[in-house]
Amino acid sequence: MTALPQATLLAVFAHPDDEAFSVGGTLTHYARRGVRVVLACATRGEAGKITVPGMTVDDLGQQREQELRAACRALEIPEPVFLDYHDSGRYERTRYDDPLALMNVSPLDVELKLRALIADVQPQVMVTFDPHGAYGHVDHVQIHRAATAAFFSTGNLPDGGPRRLYYTALTHEAAQGLARMGQNLDPLVYGVSESTVAVRMNVAAYAQNKKAALLAHGTQTGEQSLLGRMTPEERAAMETRLLVTENFSIGGTRTAIERYPLRGLFDGLPGFGELDEDGL
Repeated sequence: MTALPQATLLAVFAHPDDEAFSVGGTLTHYARRGVRVVLACATRGEAGKITVPGMTVDDLGQQREQELRAACRALEIPEPVFLDYHDSGRYERTRYDDPLALMNVSPLDVELKLRALIADVQPQVMVTFDPHGAYGHVDHVQIHRAATAAFFSTGNLPDGGPRRLYYTALTHEAAQGLARMGQNLDPLVYGVSESTVAVRMNVAAYAQNKKAALLAHGTQTGEQSLLGRMTPEERAAMETRLLVTENFSIGGTRTAIERYPLRGLFDGLPGFGELDEDGL
């Protein structure tokens, strides 16, 4: 009888800190259940904005790489894998002329790197950004496209490729919260209906892990960050939403879905469904 491979979850994001906001509690949850968690980060966040007044950093990419490594320790997951692209930046920091900026790279190039990573780690489950990249960041959208393409183009691998692809899902309520806090987005475009949410992960048990991971990204969570500028009421509402539940929609599947919504990311996968048998 052939032994099943180790349960493996591959999370693919664009910048250091994307993982903490979107899926941090979920990664800790599965890591504690013995799942091998592989976090792929496309860039080192070189074009990020330092949000700590008076702070100077000689090499922001190197600094943010170390912040991500610290965040991974807080989340109890292995060190990240970097795809070695550059952060495209936003607004006045946009790197139009950088050939390695993710916005200037062919999505096929990114897909090929992800195909090689998928062949190497053989995940059953992949997680990445939703089609709007959460709030429209060009790098988030690029990673969504490349990861989705890699999922669909790896079905002919000897192991059959990943069984499920999930997208992070921003509900209308969460999108409204971001809009109230200054993000220029239409909640009806960027948020999804409740019926679109296939998995609601209760991550309250890992709230301290997730909070520590967020704070590990010190250059991005200072007084001038979105978090730093929140009122106490806004912060409380954000923490209630961010630290308690993480939502996912289905981006693709190679197996039947026997129930909806699902009890977890591995629910119904032959040989791995027991990971979610006790629900969330």
